[in-house]
Amino acid sequence: MKRVIVVGSGFGGAASVRALRKVLERDVEIVVVSPRPELLYYPGLIWIPTGARRPEDLVVNLTAFFRKNAASHHSGTLVGLEDGGRTVVTDNGSLSGDVVLIATGALPLRKLPGIEHSLSICSGLEEAIRIREGLAGMARGTIAVGFAGNPEEPSAVRGGPVFEILFGIDTWLRQKGRRGQVELVFFSPAAEPGNRLGPEAVRGLLSEMKRRGIATHLGHKLVKFSETGVTTAGGEIPADMIVFTPGLRGADWIANTDLERSPGGFIRAERTCQVPGHPPLFVVGDTGAFPGPDWMPKQGHSADLQADVAAANIKDYLEGRQGTRTFRVELVCVVDSLNSGTLVYRTPSRNFLLKSPLMHNAKAFFEKRYLARYR
Repeated sequence: MKRVIVVGSGFGGAASVRALRKVLERDVEIVVVSPRPELLYYPGLIWIPTGARRPEDLVVNLTAFFRKNAASHHSGTLVGLEDGGRTVVTDNGSLSGDVVLIATGALPLRKLPGIEHSLSICSGLEEAIRIREGLAGMARGTIAVGFAGNPEEPSAVRGGPVFEILFGIDTWLRQKGRRGQVELVFFSPAAEPGNRLGPEAVRGLLSEMKRRGIATHLGHKLVKFSETGVTTAGGEIPADMIVFTPGLRGADWIANTDLERSPGGFIRAERTCQVPGHPPLFVVGDTGAFPGPDWMPKQGHSADLQADVAAANIKDYLEGRQGTRTFRVELVCVVDSLNSGTLVYRTPSRNFLLKSPLMHNAKAFFEKRYLARYR
């Protein structure tokens, strides 16, 4: 029996299992390796601080999903690869397969001094809950919200959710009648934050901040964080709470392999999702560095597109053919503001925005529909 090992059960891993089972016969074994058989819906974390979502709304136990797709689960954390990529080494034993697909995501670049004094909306449920608790307990003060990229790899950035938490907090404070007592400041070392979304999006986001009375501190290198605020090369930002999402980097285990890495430490892969020089190894989602435009996003939608392509090419590989399918480059996101939203769409040939209160409802509907695949 042939075996495909999928490492990771996040967006890329879950989508890959779904895509693989669509194209592979049931006599091909699928084994999923991850610490727990669960999926956390990261885009919904923006609604935890304002109470629009509960933690249990965003966590899906994948046991039934795996069973439905004839996939087994191995509890463990990836620590390395052997046999040219065919053997997965975990902290709970090793497994070998005919093909290995890596979908373990990325890690935050936590190098800034004092970063422990900040909270990230992209780090998981625990920090999202801490933001909620800090927000609920703040009668007056200043909240500094910002993000940065990876200097070694500018595309390794997570800016969209930061804009969403900024606008969401502003809306929530206004609904509670507390916006006059709480100041909001947006900061970024980039002079044009959010430029991956396109020039029009940058102008629109900054215009929206101005309209909402959100102060900005842009284009200055970040120096450090402290209990009292943010220090940049351009001055101090006093703050009672710092919500900050750093850039992304590749996992530590990748550095201990012979895999070719990008400047940010991600696994270099082809548009076919195959790893050069390692035919049985494929990559999907944030852990890969793929050829394409410098604005190419690291987001769940990209992982879904890559999973479909990887599955088709894995089928070809198992049947002795060279897979040639490639994924399309496409950025699709809704920058939500709790009661409205702006759709941002970008491809190599198109870029447009659509702002409407209906976009908030569309984002919520998509979440429900997306999670229904795995529940």
